[in-house]
Amino acid sequence: MIFTEMKSEHVSQIAQLETLCFSDPWSEKSIASELDNPLALWIVAEDAGKVLGYVGSQTVLDASDMMNLAVSPNYRRRGIGQALVNALVEHLQQNKVIALLLEVRVSNAPAIALYESLGFEQVGRRPKYYHNPREDALIMRKELVR
Repeated sequence: MIFTEMKSEHVSQIAQLETLCFSDPWSEKSIASELDNPLALWIVAEDAGKVLGYVGSQTVLDASDMMNLAVSPNYRRRGIGQALVNALVEHLQQNKVIALLLEVRVSNAPAIALYESLGFEQVGRRPKYYHNPREDALIMRKELVR
C-alpha cells in the first residue's frame, strides 16, 4: 500500500467510495474540482491501483479543515484511516500549518474514538450540521506545532 496525493485517475474511485460511505456524498465533479484548488490537499491510500481510502483537506492561512476521510468497508479496522490522518498531519506540518479541524457526526463513535486517539480534542458543536439524517456535528481540533 502506498500513500500519494490525489491525481485525476483516483477521482472516480473516490467518488464511488463517497457514495458507499456517506449519506450525502460529494459528486465526482466536486472531487475533481479539488485537483485545481490551490487550498486543497487530498491523500489517497492505494494498492495496485485500487483506492482503499482517502483524506481531503483545505488550508487557509495556517489552519486546515479536514473535509473527508473514508476507508473502503472491506479494508476497515486495518489502520488505514489512522495512517491517512497521520500522513495528512505530516504534510501539513511540513507546510507550517498549526492546526487541523474537522466536523464529525455526534453518533459516529468509531470516528470520534479514532480522532481522540490521534490527539484531537472536542472544541465545539454545530447544531443540525448534517443532512440525511439531520444531526449535530462535533468540532474537533488538533494542534500541529512540533
